[in-house]
Amino acid sequence: MPERASLVLRIAAGASLLFLHVPLAFIVLYAFSTEEKSYQFPPPGYTTRWFAVAYERQDIWNALTLSLQVAAIATAIALVLGTLAAGALARTRFFGREAVSLLIILPIALPGIVTGISLRAAFALGEIPFSVWTIVLGHATFCIVVVYNNAVARLRRTSPSLIEASMDLGADGFQTFRHVILPNLGTALLAGGMLAFALSFDEVIVTTFTAGQQTTLPIWMLSELIRPRQRPVTNVVAVFVIVVTFLPILAAYHLTRDTAETAGAGR
Repeated sequence: MPERASLVLRIAAGASLLFLHVPLAFIVLYAFSTEEKSYQFPPPGYTTRWFAVAYERQDIWNALTLSLQVAAIATAIALVLGTLAAGALARTRFFGREAVSLLIILPIALPGIVTGISLRAAFALGEIPFSVWTIVLGHATFCIVVVYNNAVARLRRTSPSLIEASMDLGADGFQTFRHVILPNLGTALLAGGMLAFALSFDEVIVTTFTAGQQTTLPIWMLSELIRPRQRPVTNVVAVFVIVVTFLPILAAYHLTRDTAETAGAGR
């Protein structure tokens, strides 16, 4: 590649990174601002007192607890159903398999507002009252897709001959799953679960239609931005959300970047 073209690509990559991450830097900056009700640049002063204020706000703890509870349950459901769906579609051939695969990934491809409206209509028709479980069901619709994509990709890279060899050596179905399939699938499931947890933790649109009067942490942040009381507190919570969602995504990346080393891949 010519040196000039390489330089242009580097500049474009750097500009893209700045475009994506400078707003996050401002969130961190204003979490330490002494100004309470407006955004000034540069901030008139810096303080850490807002972290103590956020720590003492019970409404934040309530919203955080609900978000963690919903994300944990939705991720658990996604790990079970997503793995089963991946196992069924990766190892079998039947008429309409691609259509079924499309239907599984559709919830994450559709705009969140469409998913939210459809879920709200379904809950209304079934006369299901809003609760933690309606939020969980809403989040599970896209969490399943995340786990499914990771699991099905890993299963397709795992050679069927490994399973055949295990069965030929006298292992039953459970032993084959435990000693052959699960070791190869484990990191993909862990990565999918972490990513699903992160997506569920910061979901806003679907939650808006399925939460009723309950408040998750992202919904709390949205309401604070609409009717601000202490803007820096909202930025402190945003910094926490960035950390909570960034770490699982980073771990998921590291766990899945070496998928070419899957046992029996390509054989």
